[in-house]
Amino acid sequence: MQPQRYFVVYKPVNMVSQFVSTHQVNLLHQLDFTFPEGTHAIGRLDQNSEGILLLTTNKKITKLLFQGAVPHLRTYLVQVKNKVEPDTIKRLANGIEISATNGSIFKTTPCLVKLVNQPMALSEVEKPLHANVQTTWLQLTLTEGRFHQVRKMVAAVNHKCIRLIRTSIEEIEIGHMKPGEVLELEEENFFKLLHLNKS
Repeated sequence: MQPQRYFVVYKPVNMVSQFVSTHQVNLLHQLDFTFPEGTHAIGRLDQNSEGILLLTTNKKITKLLFQGAVPHLRTYLVQVKNKVEPDTIKRLANGIEISATNGSIFKTTPCLVKLVNQPMALSEVEKPLHANVQTTWLQLTLTEGRFHQVRKMVAAVNHKCIRLIRTSIEEIEIGHMKPGEVLELEEENFFKLLHLNKS
């Protein structure tokens, strides 16, 4: 029996978090890395978002990480249009109503939100903003990840999301990774960094 394998990917913008699709989109198999058969993404990042995406051949990980009794932290850097006021940060942190499936409304769980300086080590975007466009960078740490949740949260407080980067899942951090880069982790280290119990 082949051992399970575990990967950390910096998913670039304009790539979907899967290996096959009926649509003409960029897929994970186009990364410069040969993944073993049976590799799949654990959770997803939407096509226009970037950052950490976990992949594995172990089918049990998604349930352990995202459906277990203990919630797991995910941290995002978000660049939004215009200046964000302190009251807006409080509203986001305390939980805010966003749209959910079937037209229902969902109130987000309280989370950690703070203003941050523009990250210096980030890769450049294809279409830089005009110099006169004012933006704010926020760091959000959540324990849930509903469909487009972060984008919907900032939209609910009247800010347009310009760039969204997932920088960490628990203690697996993006560090100095570049878009498209793939790292492989040993099983023991993978479980330890994600605070998962193997038993």
